[in-house]
Amino acid sequence: MSATVWLNGRLLGITDAYIAPNDRGFLLSDGLFETIRVANGQTPHLTRHLTRLEEGCAILRLPAPDRMLLTQAVSDLVHATNLSDGSLRLTVTRGTGPRGLVPPAMPNPTVLMQGTASTMTVSAPVRLGLSRYRRDGDSPLARVKSLAFLPSIMSRMEASAAGLDDALLLGTTGAVAEASAANILFLREGRLHTPPIHDGALPGTSRARLLEGGFCTECSLLPEDLKTVTGAWLVNALSLTAVSGIDEHGLSLHEALDRRLREFLFSA
Repeated sequence: MSATVWLNGRLLGITDAYIAPNDRGFLLSDGLFETIRVANGQTPHLTRHLTRLEEGCAILRLPAPDRMLLTQAVSDLVHATNLSDGSLRLTVTRGTGPRGLVPPAMPNPTVLMQGTASTMTVSAPVRLGLSRYRRDGDSPLARVKSLAFLPSIMSRMEASAAGLDDALLLGTTGAVAEASAANILFLREGRLHTPPIHDGALPGTSRARLLEGGFCTECSLLPEDLKTVTGAWLVNALSLTAVSGIDEHGLSLHEALDRRLREFLFSA
């Protein structure tokens, strides 16, 4: 796979790709991103990602890139890099601007797309802890895949320092919201659930597919309810990972259900 990126309408070698030092994405995290799975040279859920991108741009009052342009860019980049299996990272910032918080009246967004090759593998089960960082489900920004990722970064560092693999962030409601970079599914009394958006969960694309497919329903989970959970998974656009324990509470792995979820999410 070649070191080629798509930047503002052009395919460039990665060493030739230039982003201005006064780009607001770099200085202020003023932007958003999507991570798009590539399977057999195709992007089976591209429409969902572009729809969420457009919705996020509307919330940020940021001009959304043209959908047809992005669709062609995806095809061009996958072809140029010979990317068969892996992912594309699509980043959109408000572009350059003067010092200060107030953006320019007529922003010129920076749009960057990069590819990464990988193969679909089953990750080892992970152990989670509860983070001290929070997600505010009442904030419009909770629905945006923002570049401002510090709470997730800090919660992952916190988990690593405690000898854990990842962390669960609570919402301001006090209920579980999500993990540092994934939605969570939890099994209680034989039923699969996922936290609702108002508890701080990001509206993930795989989460939406599972809800639409009838695999799970939305249900709040308070920390004291964790002892009633018998199984759990972390899910995002690229992976499904079983959870072996949350804090001191051990969980079963439920291999048959794991296979069903994996086949539904990643068979195409």
